[in-house]
Amino acid sequence: MKAVVCRSPGELVLEDRPAPGAPPAGWALVAVSHVGICGTDYHIFEGKHPFLAYPRIMGHEVSGTVVETGEDVDLAVGEPVIINPYLACGKCIACRHGKPNCCVRIEVLGVHRDGAMAEQILVPAQNLYPANGLSLADAAAVEFLAIGAHAVRRARAEPGARTLVIGAGPIGLGAALFARIAGLDVSLLDMSTERLDFAKGELGFATLDGSQKAAAELVREATGGEGFDVVFDATGNTASVQSAFAHVAHGGTLVLVSVVKDDIVFSDPEFHKREMTLIGSRNALKVDFDHVAASIRNGAVPLAKLVTHRTTLTGTPRDLARWAHEKSGLIKAVIEVGA
Repeated sequence: MKAVVCRSPGELVLEDRPAPGAPPAGWALVAVSHVGICGTDYHIFEGKHPFLAYPRIMGHEVSGTVVETGEDVDLAVGEPVIINPYLACGKCIACRHGKPNCCVRIEVLGVHRDGAMAEQILVPAQNLYPANGLSLADAAAVEFLAIGAHAVRRARAEPGARTLVIGAGPIGLGAALFARIAGLDVSLLDMSTERLDFAKGELGFATLDGSQKAAAELVREATGGEGFDVVFDATGNTASVQSAFAHVAHGGTLVLVSVVKDDIVFSDPEFHKREMTLIGSRNALKVDFDHVAASIRNGAVPLAKLVTHRTTLTGTPRDLARWAHEKSGLIKAVIEVGA
């Protein structure tokens, strides 16, 4: 089969790879249809991912069609599916508590093991969700949106809560969209005027332009000095995460959606004075995938506006390398593998 392989940082090639073969019991062979390109993929290409062994087939935002099933699999051949890329052990403390998204021994397709920038992939059947009427193009967007949907669900905020999403990239936009679907009053903060113009003009969000004023001043102006009830940080930037504590109102909640490799330092007196709630949010659960899929079906998610760039498997080595540096106008890029 054809596969796009990141041999080493900066080296992305189209290769012939052995087909996966027949699926074992409990697994299914999937013909890949569409793959979203994530920030993680750009980081892998650029050599910025701290826990990755090369060479690697990337790709974890995936839709496809079941080609063959192993024993004890309740999926029909030809079934269009959404792939949950978080492969959990099923036995650790997190899995036993119903949280396979933070499994102690989690393996993410395209990161810890080879992913879906290829014509076929083997996946545990429990990680395959029927698309149930979604187009395969739309189904490939479910995973990245589920990250934001999971973060919003973790926040447990009441409808009407004054909410700030920091970072207007794909994950931040997903969090903002599902915060709005949950009835929260959402504003977006970013340093990119272009991204904020998109968020405001295309998606209808209130925006705070961090390129014009200090974030603390913008937050004071937007909230009358009180701060936001809920703050989501989706920047992946250490300085942004640390400053986000100060944007939270007394009694409010800070949700860390993105991950940074540095230690986070904050003022304990300020944290306690506000009786803040600090929440980490990692990956997503099936309930989040289901919520996203339903929201796409009912028209609450404007996917046609979010998917701005497309390529093919053959064109991926060229286009992914270019998009890693040419970000203008880019929200979400999708590889059409089997289309």
